[in-house]
Amino acid sequence: MYNRFFGFAADPFRVNPDPRFLYMSEGHAEALATLVYAVRERKGFITLTGEAGTGKTTILNALLAKLGPTVQTAYIFNTALEVEDLFAIVFEELELEPIEPFRKSAALSRLNHYLIDRLTNGLQTLLIVDEAQNLSEALLEEIRMLSNLETPQSKLLQIMLVGQPELGEKLAQPRLRQLRQRVELRHSIRPLHAQETMAYMRERQRVAGHPRGDAFTVAAERAVYRFSGGIPRVINVLCDNALIVGFSRQSARVSAEMVEEAARDLGLEENAAAPQRERGGAEREARPGFLRRLWRGRASASGVEL
Repeated sequence: MYNRFFGFAADPFRVNPDPRFLYMSEGHAEALATLVYAVRERKGFITLTGEAGTGKTTILNALLAKLGPTVQTAYIFNTALEVEDLFAIVFEELELEPIEPFRKSAALSRLNHYLIDRLTNGLQTLLIVDEAQNLSEALLEEIRMLSNLETPQSKLLQIMLVGQPELGEKLAQPRLRQLRQRVELRHSIRPLHAQETMAYMRERQRVAGHPRGDAFTVAAERAVYRFSGGIPRVINVLCDNALIVGFSRQSARVSAEMVEEAARDLGLEENAAAPQRERGGAEREARPGFLRRLWRGRASASGVEL
C-alpha cells in the first residue's frame, strides 16, 4: 500500500525468507562458515541456537544452498513427533522404502546399511532438526541413538539440532548428559548490533527498489534498533508498520516518532540490552580462535563449497 509512495518496487520488509533480501551480517557469516566447516569435517553432532527471529532459518537455507551433490540432507521441521513418525520422515527424506509394519530394529538395520553404502562411496548424510527445543526428552534420546550408527573411522549420520536458547538449557539437564557429551560443535547466533541494524534496513530498501535506501531518518533507524533489539524478524515487522504510519501522514521519510508510534501499537518495549550489544556484543559466547580465523578467511561464507 505504501510502495509507490516511498518508491519501492517490492515490499522491503516482508518476513518470509526471500533470498533476494539475504543480508549476511558478521554474526550470520560466522554462523554459516562454522556450519560449513562442521559438515565438511564430518562432525557428528552439531547445535545451532539463537533467539526466535535472529535468522536461524536463513542460515540453514544458505547452508543447504552450499552443500554439494555428495551431501544428502533430511530436514525435519515438525518436532511434535513420536518415534515412528521420526523414522517415517527420515526415510521419506532419504527416499528409503519404509518398514511396514514398523519395527524400530528393522528400521535401524535398513538405515544402517544405507548409510554404510553411502559412506563407502564417499557420500555424506546430514539430518537437520529445526525447532529442536520442542523435542521431548524421549525423542532426543532416540536421536542420540541414531548417532550410534558409525564405523570405527567415521559417523555414518551427521546430526544438526537447531533451536532457540531453550535447546541449550534442555541439553544441560543431567538426564541428557549422554547427548550433551556427543555435541562436537556448538554455535549461537547473536542479534544485529546498531550499525548492522541500520545497514540491514538500508540494504533491504535498496533491494526493494529505493534508489538510496534512506526512507528512514538516522534517528528512526536508531529507534528501530532500540525497540527491536537487533532481531531481524522484529525489525521487519516494526519497519513495515512504521512505513504505514509514514504513508498515512504523507511524510516523505519515516521519523523516530513514527517508529515509536508503531512500536507502541505492536506492544514493543524499548530493549534495555541494546546498549550492551552495541558496545561489542557481550552475549557472544567464547569459541576457539581457529573458528574465528575460519569464518574470517580460509573458509569464508562466500567461498566454501562441499
